[in-house]
Amino acid sequence: MLFTPIKPMLLQMGNNTAIMDNPEWIYDIKWDGWRILLHKQGDRVEAYTRHGNNVTAKFPELQDAGRSINEHKAIIDCEGVVLRNSVSVFEDFAYRGRLSNTSKIEQATLTHPVSFVAFDILATSNPHTNDSLVERKEILSSIIEPSNSMLVTPSITGNGSNIFQITKEKGMEGIVGKRSNSKYKTNYRSHDWLKYKHFKVMDTVILGYKENPFAMVVGKQLSNGNYKALAKVEFGFKPEEKSAFKEIASQILTKKNGDTLWLEPRLHCKVQYLEQTKSGFLRIVSFKGFDFKRLQ
Repeated sequence: MLFTPIKPMLLQMGNNTAIMDNPEWIYDIKWDGWRILLHKQGDRVEAYTRHGNNVTAKFPELQDAGRSINEHKAIIDCEGVVLRNSVSVFEDFAYRGRLSNTSKIEQATLTHPVSFVAFDILATSNPHTNDSLVERKEILSSIIEPSNSMLVTPSITGNGSNIFQITKEKGMEGIVGKRSNSKYKTNYRSHDWLKYKHFKVMDTVILGYKENPFAMVVGKQLSNGNYKALAKVEFGFKPEEKSAFKEIASQILTKKNGDTLWLEPRLHCKVQYLEQTKSGFLRIVSFKGFDFKRLQ
């Protein structure tokens, strides 16, 4: 298990209007970065993504993180993040993840320093996956000495609606709710673990689409009259919505470029998204409905 890829336990999407203020549930902040399984034995520390990729070389901060773990052996479930004013910025962490040049990585440890926020533990010298979440969190807190590179996420028992509102006010991604007695099941998506995200809605213009797999290219009009693509939308469509769209799209088609069919910018829709990057692009986007009244 140690120093081998592990597929972590995954969350189901929760209903934001049904967050349970229940003492049987524990709530954590949902950090916005990469899911990282951190493995330690002595001075050796390695990091694996949820898909099993070894990304140790990308993050020199791991050595400092390892020194914060007061156990000879440990496998810890974390979120790798770049924090700005205590809020995780996905775009900044993704920048670190793209780097492969050693000198650029070293420079980025100063401009985009990475922290590993621990929220669960799979093993020390003994396995802990069959321990309850409450027991695992107690072990986790007892073995980590917080540092700039390693910390334990704060947890609240019950009162999930309150922390959900606080994270919204602070511009965070959302929260995670977990049953306090839940075991850790690798490679399993559980209804005992729920994520609640703060999504936003935007009015966009449809600039084009792809047939297979179906996806819309949506964007906005700039002050100079040109249009800028903001996202490729792949999810949230009903079959009848696709049929209605294609019927209208066939009448306003302008050109085909590769597998993209470009349209006159006349049809509008609403999309739901999690975050807008510094460049204006939308992250984690889904379709929320057409606005046929704005068909020009």
